[in-house]
Amino acid sequence: MAASHIPALARTIFHVDMDAFFVSVEELYDPALKGKAVVVGGQRDERGVVSAASYEARKFGVHSAMPLRTAAKLCPHAIFVNGHPERYRESSEKVYAVLTSFSPQVEMASIDEAYLDMTGTTRLHGPPLKAAHLLHDRMKAQTQLNCSVGIGTSRLIAKVSSAQAKPNGVLWIAPGEEAKFLAPLDVREIPGVGKVMESHLHALGIKKVGDLARLEESELEDRFGKWGLALAGKSRGEDAGGWFDAEVGADTDAKSISHEHTYNEDTADANQLEATLMRLSEMVGRRLREANFHARTIQLKLRYKDFTTITRAHSLVDPTQLDTEIFEQARTLFRKNWKKGMQVRLLGVHTASFTECAGQMDLLEGGRQQRWKDALAAADRLRDKFGESSVKLAAGMRGSFRERTHENPTGLPGKKK
Repeated sequence: MAASHIPALARTIFHVDMDAFFVSVEELYDPALKGKAVVVGGQRDERGVVSAASYEARKFGVHSAMPLRTAAKLCPHAIFVNGHPERYRESSEKVYAVLTSFSPQVEMASIDEAYLDMTGTTRLHGPPLKAAHLLHDRMKAQTQLNCSVGIGTSRLIAKVSSAQAKPNGVLWIAPGEEAKFLAPLDVREIPGVGKVMESHLHALGIKKVGDLARLEESELEDRFGKWGLALAGKSRGEDAGGWFDAEVGADTDAKSISHEHTYNEDTADANQLEATLMRLSEMVGRRLREANFHARTIQLKLRYKDFTTITRAHSLVDPTQLDTEIFEQARTLFRKNWKKGMQVRLLGVHTASFTECAGQMDLLEGGRQQRWKDALAAADRLRDKFGESSVKLAAGMRGSFRERTHENPTGLPGKKK
């Protein structure tokens, strides 16, 4: 459809997805990695999972969230890289700067993807396809990174089209063409359809989005409830269900913040386990302060060697964002629930029930709390400058481990601090 035939204010959404982001950032620091099979997230003999894989590694079946050891078997010649979260955050800020030069309505969906509402920007940047190519070129020039851009009248269409445009492409689905574009795609391509829902749909003979679109809404609702109605809307290319209901750029605060660590070798060393809890508490506290949240609920996750997993939570009278207070609660839960001598595979510290202000400060404790706040603020500034591992509380030194590389850190660009 020609641009001149599009209504001036037709809703125009871009989905910008950075191509193999973690790998591409590593290549900026080590150009020798270019064109190689690269796995980011840890070493081949570690218990962790893959954070990202280069396109060359993906050809061998390697994908994110796969155990590192499985990736090593599938692609024995791959180069394994630990990952550097501080580098990815820095590059994400640069990406965000490019995006906000195109639209004031930008929402970072993760560290390497974003939605832009480009409605009404034709006079500034030209019609959708021209604007997308301009953004594509500027992104490369200012960040040295490639991206794929999907364009549509909804976030869903923009996201699905950017996936079809990969790598390093631009795809525009013109208004009115949404159902035709979606029809031949596998139902798994619809955001929110996972393995379980896919199997349910396959059992009904629904394999393509077009199959889904032919079903009556009432039948989908009978089978899957509200999610069935959302699926019907999605099959037509609509932003139906979940956070797709909100406007681009609308504030969507985190509901919980957590960190966990899987040991390379199971351990029953109490000192080591408590040191790990201290390190996890530091990481969680840091993210709480980045988001300006105070947590009322502290939860411990404990997984034994045999994969038996328990979770225990405690609610505070006064919410906190201090590493020491988080650790005190996590340690208390650990001591009450760990069976001494039992080897532990994984520990996690989880926080929830957020407020944006602290509870009433105890007058006797107030001075001590303020000193901790000042000290941790200074530590955060040093970490910003020199990296996450530059400052650690003494109790957590034995529990030192790398920060896990993940796509959804709390401090995403554009999120209120």
